[in-house]
Amino acid sequence: MLQQLTDSIAGLGIWQLTAGNVIMWVISFALMYLAIKKGVEPLLLVPISFGIFAANFPLTGLTGEGGLFYLFFHHGIETELIPPLIFLGLGAMTDFGPVLANPKTLILGAAAQLGVYAAFFTALLFGFTIEEAATIGIIGGADGPTTIYLSANLAPHLMGATSVAAYSYMALVPVIIPPVAKLLTTKKERAMVMTGMRTVSKAEKILFPILASLVIILLVPQAAPLMAMFMLGNLFMESGVVERLTNVSRNELMNIVTIFLGLGVGSTMSAENFLNPKTIYIFILGVVAFSFAAAGGILIAKLMNVFSKNKVNPLIGAAGVSAVPMAARVVHNIGSEANPQNYLLMHAMGPNVAGVIGTAVAAGAFIMAIK
Repeated sequence: MLQQLTDSIAGLGIWQLTAGNVIMWVISFALMYLAIKKGVEPLLLVPISFGIFAANFPLTGLTGEGGLFYLFFHHGIETELIPPLIFLGLGAMTDFGPVLANPKTLILGAAAQLGVYAAFFTALLFGFTIEEAATIGIIGGADGPTTIYLSANLAPHLMGATSVAAYSYMALVPVIIPPVAKLLTTKKERAMVMTGMRTVSKAEKILFPILASLVIILLVPQAAPLMAMFMLGNLFMESGVVERLTNVSRNELMNIVTIFLGLGVGSTMSAENFLNPKTIYIFILGVVAFSFAAAGGILIAKLMNVFSKNKVNPLIGAAGVSAVPMAARVVHNIGSEANPQNYLLMHAMGPNVAGVIGTAVAAGAFIMAIK
C-alpha cells in the first residue's frame, strides 16, 4: 500500500515540470493577453495560446501519438485538410469586385510577394535549410492558413513559430505599414484621390472564380488545394443559389476548423521545439518580410504610374499583403490623414484580395520547386 502511494506521488506531473514548460506557459499567457485584452487575432490566438498551455503539461500524452492534440494535428494539419477548409470559408467571404473593377491591382498583389522572397533569401543567409527558408518567407504574405499549409509540407517542426509569427504580425499591420508607406511616398502622392470604380456585373463575379482556377491551377498545380477551395467558396457566394452552403462555409464550418487549427498549431509549440535561437530569427525575419511586402507593392504602384494614364494612389500597393481587410483599412486611414476627402478603402481591397491569391501561388511555387 505504501509502495503504491509512493509510486502515485512519484508519477505526479509536477515532478516532471521543467523551466522550459514554465517559459512556454508565460508565452501562452502573453498570447492570451494580446488576444483577449488587446483583440489581436483572437479567433486564432485564443485556441493557439491554450494549445501551447496544455501541450506543455508533462505526462499528459496530449501531443504523443494517439493523443487528442496529436489527432488534431495529424488528421487536420499534417494531412493538409484544415487549411483548404479555411480557404473555403475565406472564399465565401471575399468580394472580388474591386479586383475586377481594376485588374491592375492583381499586379500589386503579386508585387507584395517581394516580402516573401526577401525573407526567403535572408533566411538562407542565416543558415536555414531551403525548406525552412521557404516556410519563413511565406510569413511575408500575411496569410496564416497559407503559412500553416506550407509549414506542414516543408518544415512541420517550424509550424508553431512561423504560424504565431504570421498571426502576430498580421495584427501588427497598423504598426508596420504606416512607417514604410510614409517613407516611400510623398504627402502629395498619399493625398491622391482615385476615380470611382466601375460597377462589376454578376456574370463577371460568377465567371471569375472559374477562370481564375483554370489559369492558376494549370500554371501552379501545387496551389490547387488552397485555390480550388478558395474559388469554390467564392462561387458559392456569388452564384446566389446555395445560400445554405455559403453560410455554413463562412460560419459554422469556419468556426469549427478554426478551433481544431488553433489547438493543432499550439500543440506543436512544446518547449523543446520552440525555445531555440531559430525562433528568434523567425520573428525578426517576419518583420523583414512584412516590411518588404508593403514596400514592394508601393514601389510597383509608383512604377505603374509612370507608364499609365489612369494613376493609382501608391498607398494601395501596401495593401497587397493578404491581411484582409486590415491592410486595406490601414491604407485608407493613411490616405485620409493626407487628404480628408480621400476614400481609398475599396480601391485598396483590390490588391488586398489579390494578395491572398499571390501568397497561395507563392506557396504552391515553393512546394513545386523544393518538395
